[in-house]
Amino acid sequence: MPVIENPITEDRLTFTFARGGLSSKYDAWSHYRNQFNSAFGGTKAVDVVYAAADTGWLIEVKDYRVNPRTKAIDLADEVALKVRDTLAGLISARLHANDADEKRVAETILRKRHLRVVLHLETPRSRSRLRPKAIESDKVLQKLKTLIKAIDPHPCVVDQDTIKPGMSWAVQG
Repeated sequence: MPVIENPITEDRLTFTFARGGLSSKYDAWSHYRNQFNSAFGGTKAVDVVYAAADTGWLIEVKDYRVNPRTKAIDLADEVALKVRDTLAGLISARLHANDADEKRVAETILRKRHLRVVLHLETPRSRSRLRPKAIESDKVLQKLKTLIKAIDPHPCVVDQDTIKPGMSWAVQG
């Protein structure tokens, strides 16, 4: 396990990232909330951005273990929109953010050789009468691959138990 620092909490999940990486809760940025979000009639944002080694990571977090999904939009479509808008927001922040740390994180991520997209998806462990339709992560992944292939031809859908070796973070919650 890598040495961890800079924990980020999203819903009931706590992400801890490897020392030397640069992580931030993007959807809480001042630039996103106060300058960029109102652009184009409103924008979406991924939850976490992370830069490590030669890769910039865009991480969207969904935890449906307590409350089921109620949005009408398909999950893969929602993530793809958030990725698109986040990339535009990072470019805007790189050029116009008032907060020096936000500007630095945006600059760092946009300079990376690789850009990766991760949907961290927690679902109920077992199906029940209350939630007969569990979200099928493999179907979400297949659609996500077609939607964002120009950005990341190999996006990932993971949960706490399936984080891949190249992902230098851990999740608890």
